[in-house]
Amino acid sequence: MNLSARPTDRVRGFTLIELLVVIAIIGLLISILLPSLQAARRTSRTLRCGTNLRQIGIGWTIYADENHGHVVPGRPAKFADPNRNVYWVGNGLHFRPRWYVQMGAEAGFYAFQQPSPDPAQDNVKAVDGSDVFLCPEVPEWINNRNYAFGYNSQFLGNARFKNGAEANGFINFPVPIGRIRAAAGTVMAADAMGTAAGKEKRARTAFRADGGSDLFAVGNHAWSLDPPRLTATSDYCDDGNRAPEHRSAIHPRHGAKANAMYCDGHVGTETCATLGYQENDDGSIAANAEGAHNRMFSGTGQDDDPPSIR
Repeated sequence: MNLSARPTDRVRGFTLIELLVVIAIIGLLISILLPSLQAARRTSRTLRCGTNLRQIGIGWTIYADENHGHVVPGRPAKFADPNRNVYWVGNGLHFRPRWYVQMGAEAGFYAFQQPSPDPAQDNVKAVDGSDVFLCPEVPEWINNRNYAFGYNSQFLGNARFKNGAEANGFINFPVPIGRIRAAAGTVMAADAMGTAAGKEKRARTAFRADGGSDLFAVGNHAWSLDPPRLTATSDYCDDGNRAPEHRSAIHPRHGAKANAMYCDGHVGTETCATLGYQENDDGSIAANAEGAHNRMFSGTGQDDDPPSIR
């Protein structure tokens, strides 16, 4: 008995055309769904960034409670006496710790696995402690100098010396926490671009993870955030390069917006315009353009001038 299948009993396979149609449909579905997935990932990164900022910000009030009601400066002054330039940061001694290091330590998060009192390590040190110090949109921005978040140091605590001389005292330090009106919506810190903000977009260069100084690089000296409106006598984020084209500003890295942490503890997602910055046609951020204002930075709710360096 012949048990072999007859031609009419064979299972019919897909034709080449049918396979191509299926592949085309799958490709179409992917093209439709991919933007939604990317948007969801971006939203997730924005939320995680905001959460990280909020956690660091807890240390702002704690620092004031532990320091006679004075809020943390952007960075301690550089004294002639080297012994005055080393500070305890929760898990060791560190050379002139920037704001986020001190605030994090107060909140129980350490910026460095091994802090260093060595000035030679200042600009090359990586922020390799808790993940709370990272922005997930730019996870490689972990340099101690070229950092992801910038502090509103001009209004909240500028411990640089007036005219660069120790004998002249500080530009704006100490700042009592009671002087800052939380109800005014005062920005404490935000996603920051550093000195690249004053350059036209096409002229900006890549982030320098080695801590090197490149005024055109995004993230250069971004630990310090300039307010929107600067003056001829105000400070700049990089005091060695005080010029309108070397100003800092927020970095709208989250879908054309930036996360901003406020002194009352909340985090908002803002554009340059909503925070008072004025963007030029070439993408650069103006330093003193008509319409720019400091109402969200001054701590009074008014468009105050930044404290003078003189």
